Amino acid sequence: MGDQHNAVTDTDRIRRLNDDFRTQLKGGPIMLTRGISERCDANAILMAVKQFDNFNEANDPHQEHDFGAIEVGGDTVFWKIDYYARDLEHGSPNAADPDLTTRVLTVMLAEEY
Repeated sequence: MGDQHNAVTDTDRIRRLNDDFRTQLKGGPIMLTRGISERCDANAILMAVKQFDNFNEANDPHQEHDFGAIEVGGDTVFWKIDYYARDLEHGSPNAADPDLTTRVLTVMLAEEY
């Protein structure tokens, strides 16, 4: 039973950290793909990412709020949060621990995926 409780607690913590990072755009690198940088209004896209709240079972099966798809200016845009170790070369050993994790937000055109 303790493992289930910890899993829920970790998921809640990851979701909160992801929401804070995404809505404030502070706390880690933000990567915009070439398509976003060259073809789109990056400010409008980042505002849409910050405001995204349409999480459901289909796009958020793990309830971590780490992915979204939005329409901006006629383009479908994906955003994704990944969890890296502080060295940015390895995966985070524990995405629920901000002292061990650097979150990276990647924003791309759907066609670049």
